[in-house]
Amino acid sequence: MSESMRGTRLGALSYENDAHVMPAERLAVTYVCTQGHRTVVPYSIEAEEIPYGWTCRCGRDAVRPDVVAPEAKAERHQRTHWDMLLERRTIADLEALLEERLTLLHEQQGLSLRRSA
Repeated sequence: MSESMRGTRLGALSYENDAHVMPAERLAVTYVCTQGHRTVVPYSIEAEEIPYGWTCRCGRDAVRPDVVAPEAKAERHQRTHWDMLLERRTIADLEALLEERLTLLHEQQGLSLRRSA
């Protein structure tokens, strides 16, 4: 094996070149923010969905001036821990459970205070 590799530097030199290589076709999309900054973003011609908005370099939202704004999707309500708890128990059940746990806690504290005294 060492005989066949003589005279080459492994990994240091590539024998490939850019001859007969065509880069992918691109589509330049312009975005404009409220401050007037223009940002040009290249996308592949084959891109299925090109976003309407882009974050400008100034931090504001930039939009495509050549496209009508899409309809805003209805925002889905994020369920919190409290919402999921209320699906399983009623407020009356929760108040009864709270009273039970507070009574138990007070009894435990009363026992520990008696032991230390």
